Amino acid sequence: AGLFLLFLLPHVPPLSLQRLYWTLRVLLSLFVGLVIVVVQFTGDWERGWVQANTSYKSFSPAQVSADIGLHIGLAGLNVTLRGNPVQQINETINYNEHFSWSFGEDYELSYSQGLHRGLPSPILYVAEKFSGQSPCGVHGQYRIAGHYASAMLWVAFCTWIISNILLCMPALVYGGYMLLATGAFMIFSLLSFSTVRNSPMCPIQIGSSTLHVAYGGSFWLMLAVGLLCLVAGTTVVAMHHLNLDLLKTFFDLREDKAEEHQELPEVFINPHFVSKSQSPSEHTEINSV
Repeated sequence: AGLFLLFLLPHVPPLSLQRLYWTLRVLLSLFVGLVIVVVQFTGDWERGWVQANTSYKSFSPAQVSADIGLHIGLAGLNVTLRGNPVQQINETINYNEHFSWSFGEDYELSYSQGLHRGLPSPILYVAEKFSGQSPCGVHGQYRIAGHYASAMLWVAFCTWIISNILLCMPALVYGGYMLLATGAFMIFSLLSFSTVRNSPMCPIQIGSSTLHVAYGGSFWLMLAVGLLCLVAGTTVVAMHHLNLDLLKTFFDLREDKAEEHQELPEVFINPHFVSKSQSPSEHTEINSV
């Protein structure tokens, strides 16, 4: 596909090529901004699944076969319990519960409400591992890491807006610098979230199986977009110093050659007004000329 595109571009009319460049710039810019905002509300920065035979309710000998999923985001976690099959012991086993640890939210209250509602034992067991009272001690780490990662992403969103403004002014090299800053803050958010891996995670044992978590789609998507911004910013800055004409062509900043070579317009002077403002001797000199 890349070789076909390289072969096709020289044969595209200039107007169509300009539209292609404009479409590419708009789509890339919107994609970066959309990703920065959306990943702050997703729940798959870390995720894990396990299939196990486990007890369904406390103080009940009933066993169910279910898929248990854990999805960790910046603001909290989701625990999923889905029966395999869904209909078991005369009930529909299909739960997806959210427990928030963002600032201003009370994780312990959410957990207590789950206890009062009688949520299934696997959900409460997984949620208890991330509570502040758990001996695992990961609640504070996830909460602080998610908070700072979110703050870094909002800064990246601001630098992304500034980069678009600078590239439209146009101040291309400064827009490239702001793209570099956008990518850097994205990488910083990933590093902030990754600090939770510095401490060992308590094993989540469900039945005879263990639930393991790994980085999810939002984490890898943010890494890819951050690297894309770094590459784009580096390219803009490098092209500004190495091949400014090509960079202006991509951003559709063609100079109007007609204005550069435009001649001064011919000026007509009414001799009647000149004669009134000049002395008779000067008027004679002008007529003689």
